[in-house]
Amino acid sequence: MAASVVVAGALANKARNGGEAWVRLSYVLGFRRLGCDVSFVEEIERPNAGAVDYFRTTTAAFGVAHASALVDPSGSPILGTPPPRSDLLVNVSGNARAESILAAGKRTAYVDIDPGYTQFWAESGELELPPHDVFFTIGENIGTATCSIPTVGIAWRRTRPPVVLEEWPAVDGSLGRFTTVARWRGAYGRVEFDGHRYGNKLDEFRKMLELPRRAPSREFEIALDIHPEEPDLERLREYGWNLVDPREVARDAQRFRSYVQHSGAEFSVAQGIYVETNSGWLSDRTTRYLASGKPVLVQETGFSQNLSVGEGVQTFTDLDEAVAGAEAIASDYSRHARAARELAETHFDSDRVLARLLEEALA
Repeated sequence: MAASVVVAGALANKARNGGEAWVRLSYVLGFRRLGCDVSFVEEIERPNAGAVDYFRTTTAAFGVAHASALVDPSGSPILGTPPPRSDLLVNVSGNARAESILAAGKRTAYVDIDPGYTQFWAESGELELPPHDVFFTIGENIGTATCSIPTVGIAWRRTRPPVVLEEWPAVDGSLGRFTTVARWRGAYGRVEFDGHRYGNKLDEFRKMLELPRRAPSREFEIALDIHPEEPDLERLREYGWNLVDPREVARDAQRFRSYVQHSGAEFSVAQGIYVETNSGWLSDRTTRYLASGKPVLVQETGFSQNLSVGEGVQTFTDLDEAVAGAEAIASDYSRHARAARELAETHFDSDRVLARLLEEALA
């Protein structure tokens, strides 16, 4: 008999963010592919009409509305019916905190998708991690000698961002634009811990401002959430970055997918905290590019310790390496595009990633 799984995660809480929608949808659709009886639940503190409508339309678009519920912090329903008791509750980024939701899973698994933030906040007392039977993280180097992120006394298990490959087919094309979808100041502020102040994404992007000038034959575009009075906005334009509005091109899951699949490749930096701690983090967004057959040029966070790079994935630690990586992808685009899809099939296929997670969580 197939396992019953409840996935808890933020959808309405991140309304009009198509990339974030895919993070949660990939668990729901991926477990369903494995034959599990899957439900989705989200806890939200202050719902508004737009957030509730986003939850309703997104779950309906992917055929899971009948098994989805939006609840308040006490676990009482706002939309839909709270899920029944299940074999496993998969708590993505700890969205579910209500005792009634957590208690409904015979087994509970916490999935950390913000490595470094989660552990430093927990270590400093800013975040309370509710008890779970097993803890997973996409920071694959946590707990090793090469990573400075504290374990907080938890035996973190490795996992990877799952991609439902049938939802993300490879799309033929030419190089065209390097693109990404980003928030300039990120969702969180800088973290200070043990006398060190960790950077965020804008700190890393500033180091790459000259890239379009250094690689003038390449086009670099960002679907960038940035305040119109942000001083860096004009600097980005001056250096040759093409900026588009993510609320137009990536505000829901379908538009986000279309934007990625009509790009040529991805260029992106990482949050400074992921880089400085050698976390081994790799973006779920990047895995969507790979699945679409789009090569990626991404900042090294230590993930090359666990993933083969050089074909399909080019890494950089400074501007010179970023320029070289862009030219490497352009020099043999077809080979890198094929390798990108192969990496997704080998390392991020939801069938593999979630089957392993299910086996470990239920053991």
